[in-house]
Amino acid sequence: MKPTFTLGIEEEYQTVDPETRDLRSHIQVELIEKGRLILQERVKTEMHQSVVEVGTSVCANIKEAREELKNLRRQVIRLSRENGLRLAAAATHPFADWRVQALTEGERYKNIVEDMQLVARANLIFGLHVHVGIEDRETLIQMMNHARYFVPHLLALSANSPFWLGMDTGLKSYRCKVFDKFPRTNLPDYFPSWGEYENYVKLLVKTNSIDNAKKIWWDMRPHPFFNTLEFRVCDLPMRVDETIALAALIQATVAKLYKLHSQNQGFRLYRRSLLMENKWRAARYGINGKLIDFGKSMEVPERELIEEYLEFVDDVLDELDCREEVEYIHEIMKMGTGADRQLQVYRETGDMRAVVDYIIEETGVGVDEVDSLPTAKAV
Repeated sequence: MKPTFTLGIEEEYQTVDPETRDLRSHIQVELIEKGRLILQERVKTEMHQSVVEVGTSVCANIKEAREELKNLRRQVIRLSRENGLRLAAAATHPFADWRVQALTEGERYKNIVEDMQLVARANLIFGLHVHVGIEDRETLIQMMNHARYFVPHLLALSANSPFWLGMDTGLKSYRCKVFDKFPRTNLPDYFPSWGEYENYVKLLVKTNSIDNAKKIWWDMRPHPFFNTLEFRVCDLPMRVDETIALAALIQATVAKLYKLHSQNQGFRLYRRSLLMENKWRAARYGINGKLIDFGKSMEVPERELIEEYLEFVDDVLDELDCREEVEYIHEIMKMGTGADRQLQVYRETGDMRAVVDYIIEETGVGVDEVDSLPTAKAV
């Protein structure tokens, strides 16, 4: 059975004080409850009270997903402003201190903190998750095996977390290093079959390691409740168009790998240890570094590899009607990722608050009506 390749997109935003530019906990009743009146269950809390998560419904194609996500951003930006806050889309806050952040009440978050202690409290990061519909579980596990190769490229393109606790970390994606402290993260292993994956989950549940498969936090995972392959590696980009481009590229990657799979042509599988070398390089240097071309046993500029990646998926773009959205990857290459742009603002101003102002401004780009609304001004 051919997968539907439906899409679901989740974004995690920062709520920021317009005066201090620091993270500020939202008043849950005001922001979340009002949001739910407008957006139903598509707006949610996260463990830290300065995080707001939105998620689209199941979208048949990228055009649907784009319109829905733009509307979600627009509404949450408006709600934030009505409640004296600003919304910021970046994978870490430039200078916020996780130690003073309020946690959201609730049994689920309480259990996570009890289980992982300081590791959970310090996890003040903001990601982008993209779901691609694959209804047959055996097909899904094979797609996960093959798609692992592209995780470093997706991380490099989405990199948007160069700062932590007011410091330039030297990495383009520090978020993924913060998340590394959690168990069951990073790239998944190769699983020969769905049955082997199920046995792995059953063992963890039986031994009280986890209570369900949602506590497997890999860069890519079979979603435990939906028939989707969920990509979790990406930093949250600043612009909605960047998110849409990445989601379109992810959908196209799965569709191309399935096309090869259906023709009994596999994509070459590499060991997790090798793929992790490329993930580190992507986190450290973003799109301006070099990754290892394992076939040639040599380093190749990431920008060249991304061009090859786009050529690889080209023959499925028209069928998915996502060519325009994937083309925006070239725009990311030209203007730089969120991390590159944040660093440029900091080099020009020397002021972390100016970086926050820039993030807030970029968060509203491309979401229509809110573009003209005032943002915080540097003082």
